[in-house]
Amino acid sequence: MKRYATLLQVGLLAAAALSTSLATQAQNGSDYPNRPIKLVVPYPPGGGTDVIARIVQERFQNLLGQPVVIENRGGAAGSIGTEIAAKSAPDGYTVLFTLSSHTINPSIYQKLPFDTAKDFEPVAMVASLPQILVANMQFAPNNVAEAVALAKAKPGTVSFASVGNGSPGHLAGELLKLRTGTQMSHIPYRGGGPAVNDVLGGQVPLLWVSIPAAAQFVKAGKLKGLAVSTVKRSAAFPDVPTMQEAGIADFEVDSWYAMFVPARTPKAAIDKLNKAINAVLREPDIRDKLLAQGSEGVGGPPEALGKVVDLELVRWSKLAKEASIKVD
Repeated sequence: MKRYATLLQVGLLAAAALSTSLATQAQNGSDYPNRPIKLVVPYPPGGGTDVIARIVQERFQNLLGQPVVIENRGGAAGSIGTEIAAKSAPDGYTVLFTLSSHTINPSIYQKLPFDTAKDFEPVAMVASLPQILVANMQFAPNNVAEAVALAKAKPGTVSFASVGNGSPGHLAGELLKLRTGTQMSHIPYRGGGPAVNDVLGGQVPLLWVSIPAAAQFVKAGKLKGLAVSTVKRSAAFPDVPTMQEAGIADFEVDSWYAMFVPARTPKAAIDKLNKAINAVLREPDIRDKLLAQGSEGVGGPPEALGKVVDLELVRWSKLAKEASIKVD
């Protein structure tokens, strides 16, 4: 009987130790992942963010050893899906896959149901997608300097389109105005398709838009590519200069895609997610697929993305105030 009692005590102690060990692993993320991961895309299916997420999805889940399920929760300029992610359990099983509006929205919307800076931890920058400044073929200027000269000579007569108020293209246009002291009218559209069509038709002379929306028309000679918004040239359009090369100092607007997790997610989980997505982005066929969309794989440590977020929250807040950009 004593022996039985001793064995029972040993068994109970072992079970308690195992339970404690499993609880500790779950708490610090060392056993992560052991079940499917939800990738929240806060935009509708078929959009740019969704397309980029699906390019990396299969390889990403293969490396993690668990299914990665994309959940599209569009609406309110990305705020609905972002709120869902922010309020999810900080266990690494809900990952936000979003774009650079993540750092723009806090500056232009009066109230958001989450705090971009405090409610998320960065995982990794996935891809960078420059905006491109294109012009109607009948628009006399053939480069940025000539366009700026015309805007200065005839204030208020040159207009530029974008895919909507608060979009990266809108901010690029406002930044150009501030950097050059010009007066240009902003014409917001609901999407790249209508905006491109009106620039092709001559209703608006200039358009700031993501490269995929205008690529085929620039390559076909139906639109003029004047400059890209990033500090380095796009591999998709290596002959199109950057705004800085075009003579506009301190100019950068990067449309990026990135992964975030809720604040207080265990570092071990973040590190595993980061390691996996960086491995995916090193694969040549993934880079080719991203390039076909006009974007380039980035990768890097969580800290690099964190610095981008911190920098842009300040940058876009300042620009929104200077240009009086607000969305109700």
